[in-house]
Amino acid sequence: MNKGELTKAVAADSGLSQSDAGKAVDAVFDAIAGAVKDRQQVAIAGFGTFSAKTRNARTGRNPATGEEIKIPEKTSAAFKPASALKDL
Repeated sequence: MNKGELTKAVAADSGLSQSDAGKAVDAVFDAIAGAVKDRQQVAIAGFGTFSAKTRNARTGRNPATGEEIKIPEKTSAAFKPASALKDL
């Protein structure tokens, strides 16, 4: 399911117009992204938890030359599904 299909499903289930459903879907995604960017955790009961996860800096290897390279610290979004979602 892509974003357009999700918007259609929300519109059908909620009785909203497809335009209003699209705005609602965008608002939810923007709120989650903003919270994760601010390093806050977003927990949705029965669905899962979105959070920011930091990977420490480390040393890696260039596979072509074998030369050691430094990989910087990186922060990315993480999702942990709730047990109710896992059971589906």
